[in-house]
Amino acid sequence: MPLAVDQVIFYFLVLIVSLSVHEAAHAWSADLLGDPTASRLGRVTLNPMAHIDPIGTVLFPLIAITTGAPVIGWAKPVPVGVRYLGPQWRQKFMLIAAAGPISNLVLALLVSALLHLGAARTGTALDLTSSSLLYKALTLNVTLAVFNMIPVPPLDGGNVLAGLVSGKAANVLDRVRPYGFIVLYALLLTGVVSTVLGLFAAPIVSWLD
Repeated sequence: MPLAVDQVIFYFLVLIVSLSVHEAAHAWSADLLGDPTASRLGRVTLNPMAHIDPIGTVLFPLIAITTGAPVIGWAKPVPVGVRYLGPQWRQKFMLIAAAGPISNLVLALLVSALLHLGAARTGTALDLTSSSLLYKALTLNVTLAVFNMIPVPPLDGGNVLAGLVSGKAANVLDRVRPYGFIVLYALLLTGVVSTVLGLFAAPIVSWLD
């Protein structure tokens, strides 16, 4: 169901922060592994203005949040100069890709801690509104992590997979990459993505809640 105005604002801000942390984690890990590309572009920062995409971070999410539709959002991708990563660039690229989803899981853990800390301090569950908003923040970050780890390029999971395979498998993945968005949309339309989220995101949320 559509949310109240204050809830829309909260959820939207959480999404912006979550996407910004996700992209900053990519940029920070790339810089750490020897690629200065993102750093030179000012992407090693938590400042949302460095990461916001007008369509993916603002327009689509706001429409989804206000109408009660599933939230789909993205930020500006962090560019990675693989020439800076050396001969083990596939493995390093895998670590850079994994940093984003990991950062969302860390945020989910922090939100979970807030939920349990609030309950421990009061001796009861948080009030319904606060608990509901924090639960949405928890769910959002777990969903972002799991969705991005689906092993289809250009999602992070596809880049992680690229670092794990070699030879013919790596060549096949490279050939599939230009058509990754088509594959992803097919998975969305056929319900495969929803199934994956149900199998993996839901248990993680339940465990952290």
